Amino acid sequence: MTDNSNLSQFLDRLEKLSDETRTEAKNKRHKLGLRTARENLDHLVDDQSFLEYGAFAVAAQRNRRKYEDLQIDTAADGIITGFCKINSDLIGEEKSDAVSIVYDYSVLAGTQGFFHHMKLDRICEKAKEFKLPIVIYTEGGGGRPGDTDVTTSVAGLHVPSFALWASLYGRCLRIAINNGFCFAGNAALFGSADIRIATKNSWIGMAGPAMIEGGGLGKFDPKEIGPTDVQKNNGVIDYVAENEKDATNIAKKILSYFQGEIKDWKADDQTKLSDIMPKNRRWSYPVRDIIKIISDIEQFTEIRPEYGKGIVSCFIRIEGKPFGLLANDSQHLGGAIDSEGADKASSFIEMCSEYGLPIISLVDTPGFMVGPDSEKEGAVRRMSNLFKIGSKVKVPLTAIFLRKGYGLGAQAMVGGSLHEPVYTAAWPTGEFGAMGLEGAVKLGFKKELEKIEDNSKREELFNSLVEKLYDKGKAIEAAAHLEIDAVINPSETRSVILKSQKAFV
Repeated sequence: MTDNSNLSQFLDRLEKLSDETRTEAKNKRHKLGLRTARENLDHLVDDQSFLEYGAFAVAAQRNRRKYEDLQIDTAADGIITGFCKINSDLIGEEKSDAVSIVYDYSVLAGTQGFFHHMKLDRICEKAKEFKLPIVIYTEGGGGRPGDTDVTTSVAGLHVPSFALWASLYGRCLRIAINNGFCFAGNAALFGSADIRIATKNSWIGMAGPAMIEGGGLGKFDPKEIGPTDVQKNNGVIDYVAENEKDATNIAKKILSYFQGEIKDWKADDQTKLSDIMPKNRRWSYPVRDIIKIISDIEQFTEIRPEYGKGIVSCFIRIEGKPFGLLANDSQHLGGAIDSEGADKASSFIEMCSEYGLPIISLVDTPGFMVGPDSEKEGAVRRMSNLFKIGSKVKVPLTAIFLRKGYGLGAQAMVGGSLHEPVYTAAWPTGEFGAMGLEGAVKLGFKKELEKIEDNSKREELFNSLVEKLYDKGKAIEAAAHLEIDAVINPSETRSVILKSQKAFV
């Protein structure tokens, strides 16, 4: 007769990892209206696709706690890692391979221990080897001081986790999801991810209350440190989700853009674009309405809407093909690019370039935001970075000028020069110049204007000079002088973008 004791022990040990066995931890999460780590995992990955690494690890605390207790209380040492498939029903089996990493807050507050780091490093090494995207849930309190089994380390600062995680940039797309508290090492992982999603009930900081108090910086409640309302405005958070379910859904959607083309798509009526621009060139308009029409229906996903508000950064699809899209928002500073907007545009362009996502730039800007206040924000450094990033773009960029294309700001929106894009076109409403028309007239015709004492006559001359410059800088004239490649019918924007990038998408 076969001895099944080993199999029984294995099955018993495996059961201790489940939510059904860890009922106390599960109930505690549910009472707070939260999910368990394995519930988040099940929602994220395709059914039956998860291949787990290091499931039987426990906290390195065997010399201070019973091993039986550790198996349940510190299951998987607080981090679930493995290979999986995500979105295979949408983009196909062959493109759906990924890595999932889920911090388990029910295990020692999601802290990072000795075996925990070993597991993280192991799966990151495999992701790097096979160039797999990663989705990570980062809820947790940072480093764990209670792993007493470790006797060969003083400070534990030689762990490769953070350097390894950072080295994945440009090779493995990393999407981080956070709900709840995320401090210290957990926050470092969240902050250096490529896409950062957080729920409304998130608190993210480079140190938690204990470390802050220990450093003599005062006593704070955890909910005073890095709340979502703060972090969404400073660029730390890319997307604010309602809850863990919403966060997981948006992570899967954003990942899908980088996974590739989808077959099923629907488009809006493109003739809506023909008269969408305001009649008066000085009036602002909601550029997101234009983006949504150009994009396939329900395939417009914006990130960082509260940071660098003069720039819209988003992912879209056209006929199922994915793109990263940048646009100037004329409803903020008239579309001028301030320092925050420059940072936002730079990082977005760089990310799309590094991960092979073609770029669309919808331009309507009077240029960079200037003046003493702008310089206090480091404008020279931050705005100039757009040119540096633009010079290294590895993917095709199509530029469409909706209206204003003035000065260095317009050049920066399209990679540094109007001839850098694979195709540079304008709507008939496009207008171009070395600087804004009004400013150019005030500067270039200062003496003539000052000679006229009558205010109404001075205004009349001013307007006539502006009109002359406008006629000279119209899109058709720019195209005639080959500064841009074409003027297009707005309703043909989708087809122009696809034709210009046909060899690439």
